[in-house]
Amino acid sequence: MNTEEIVIAGGSKDPLKVKRFGYGTMRLTGEGIWGEPPNRPEALQILRRCIACGLNFIDTADYYGEDVTNRLIQEALYPYPETLVICTKVGGARKPDKSWTHFNSPEKLRISIDNNLRTLKLERITLVHFRFIANDEVHYKESMQAMFEMQKEGKILHVGVSNVSPEELQTVMAMGNIATVENMYGHGQRNSITLPWGEQSRGGEEVLALCEKNKIPLIPYFSLFRSLPKKDERISTIAKKHNATDAQISLAWLLHRSPWILPIPGTSSLKHFEENIKAAEIKLSEEDMKFLE
Repeated sequence: MNTEEIVIAGGSKDPLKVKRFGYGTMRLTGEGIWGEPPNRPEALQILRRCIACGLNFIDTADYYGEDVTNRLIQEALYPYPETLVICTKVGGARKPDKSWTHFNSPEKLRISIDNNLRTLKLERITLVHFRFIANDEVHYKESMQAMFEMQKEGKILHVGVSNVSPEELQTVMAMGNIATVENMYGHGQRNSITLPWGEQSRGGEEVLALCEKNKIPLIPYFSLFRSLPKKDERISTIAKKHNATDAQISLAWLLHRSPWILPIPGTSSLKHFEENIKAAEIKLSEEDMKFLE
């Protein structure tokens, strides 16, 4: 797959270069992001296809499944290619009733990091996002300090944040080097919303200018899941013009919106995966982008 590269943590002594199109593994789990995938061979095939087509950025979390996506990655790809960046996320967990909860005290973050190291068979995680989830008992500054401490200890190479407001991002940037930001972002959902289970999900549009100014890649989650259900005739019109699907145009829009956006669309379908990566080949004109605005 032909696509340009993006630099992660360019200001540090260990910058990374990755293709500006990755893969998010959350959809490889069972229903409700819980349990094993309905089609395990296809899930493993998708992960191997990532490497075969040149993608070298895979996003995961130990609370997907639980621990299902990490184990699938390890089974499919270990020993890992030297150029592969496995990005994981900490700060959340699942309750026995399958509901979501915070897991973000300094002590719990260490448990999560050690769990990720064990299940992924790594000695150091290349990139870790700390996901901000409201917790009255723990202030996010305490949690971020723990992340930077584990970075100094060598367990983490680069620290990123997820689900942050511009104010929160500025605060943590003053504490240490922030490599990446992962917020919800797509053509049909750009700003913060309250999710069905009550959590506030921060929008990518709100932090994009700050990311661009500081050369911090913005990694959008829910870029298709939140965008496609709301049919947008503008997307469909441009899709017909380029003989593409609505999903492909939504992803192409992200790639054209800013050179600092790194899409990571997820799917459990190999067919949809192949369709998604073709979005990187679509060239939207200035007129197309204006129309989509």
